[in-house]
Amino acid sequence: MTSSTAPQTPAAAGARQWALLAVLAGNMLLDALEVSVLVVAAPAIGADLGLPPAGVQWTMSGFALGFAGLLLFGPQLAERRGRRRTYLAALALFAAASLVGAVATDPVVLVATRFVKGCCAALTAPMGLAIITSAFADGAARRRAVSVYAFFGAAGFTVGLLLSGLLTAWDWRWTLSFPAPVVAVLLVVGARVIPRDTPAPGTDPGRPDAAGALLLTGALFALVGGLSLVPADGWTGPRGSGLLLLSVTLFVVLGLRERVVSRPLVPAPLLRRPGLARAALGAACLNGAYLSTLLTSTLHIQGREGHGPLWTALAFLPASAPLACSALYSGRMIGRFGTRRLIAAGLSSALAGFVLLWHRGLNTPYPTGLFPALLLVGAGFVLAFTALNIQATAGVPDSGKGRASAVYQTAVQAGAALFLALTAALLPPASGRAVSAHAPALGAVVVIAALGWISAIGGLRPGLQDDPSRSTLVRRRTS
Repeated sequence: MTSSTAPQTPAAAGARQWALLAVLAGNMLLDALEVSVLVVAAPAIGADLGLPPAGVQWTMSGFALGFAGLLLFGPQLAERRGRRRTYLAALALFAAASLVGAVATDPVVLVATRFVKGCCAALTAPMGLAIITSAFADGAARRRAVSVYAFFGAAGFTVGLLLSGLLTAWDWRWTLSFPAPVVAVLLVVGARVIPRDTPAPGTDPGRPDAAGALLLTGALFALVGGLSLVPADGWTGPRGSGLLLLSVTLFVVLGLRERVVSRPLVPAPLLRRPGLARAALGAACLNGAYLSTLLTSTLHIQGREGHGPLWTALAFLPASAPLACSALYSGRMIGRFGTRRLIAAGLSSALAGFVLLWHRGLNTPYPTGLFPALLLVGAGFVLAFTALNIQATAGVPDSGKGRASAVYQTAVQAGAALFLALTAALLPPASGRAVSAHAPALGAVVVIAALGWISAIGGLRPGLQDDPSRSTLVRRRTS
């Protein structure tokens, strides 16, 4: 792709660049906060729409499924249609879905809007970084721009929790509608400052693999749907078993199809890279265990303990705020310790937090129960978050780093949806009133986190070549 803009004075060009960064970083913040903005609102949504935990989790996993389903397809679509055109269309659709979701009274419609917003985020979040690398010259300006973009992404989860606590206290529907006017402003400004791009002369990007994206999305939906039916039908119920069988079938068809298509969603060599596989598994387990803990905790805190949404959001900050505060300095830690040791230390800390919470239970007073557990989980994110992202693309040629990053992020989002459904299936409808009802769900969280920890510890074996050199990481600490 080539970009074209009209000649400008240096001052005007600089102002235009920073206006562009404001649009991209602002939208990245919205994409990131959508992951957490309904966490604290979950009990209110369940009470208003008559949904059990297995139904409420769809409002969170629906976004993750849309994100996971289109992350690999997005770059192909952008190559065919252009980054600017795709990005602006996704912004407009995101705003419309926000408004429809805010007035939805049918849970199916609400989940559908969340899925659409996840699809839009899958197009804009990685594409924003690509636009930055093409619009900012290599050097200090690009590093600053990438740092700002990454910081807004890291801070988005915390901002989402706080907004969820504030807005749910008025009406949970505000958590869905507030992005619409913000996105409208970003859309207007973005139409003026996002550079036009066209395919390079003599190149044909080819047809995007839409069928592959549909198969992947359908397989993930069937898997999560099968798990969500467990509370109603049991593990052997015909509906749940049928969906799980359908999921396996779609995954098999997708795997066979990827071997023969000219533009597969995931090139086969990437799937054989152990560093990428370990990073994807570790991040999926860490993210899934964390979100599952928040869902379980918010239902208990606002149900049995009777605390309000804002109190709940503030109670969760020890796990999310440290990452937002330390995101700009994570490259220094990686440059000193390397990625594999930080990942192992981070996932060990997070596992210790989940085990502590499972051992003490949610009925323990906050200062000695949930609080220290979340501090350990927060420390785990500080140590491992950036290291996992870098490890996923370590050793991959520059031409394939974007695709490797998309594979990694797809696993993270798919893990969130899958583990949320699994945990919610272990929460009975009356979990807020029962003293020990959360124990099976927290036990599942420990198993999920332990799986990621085993993967991280396996990465410490001597002789592995997928850990980038520290000097390289120092140069890339802001990316």
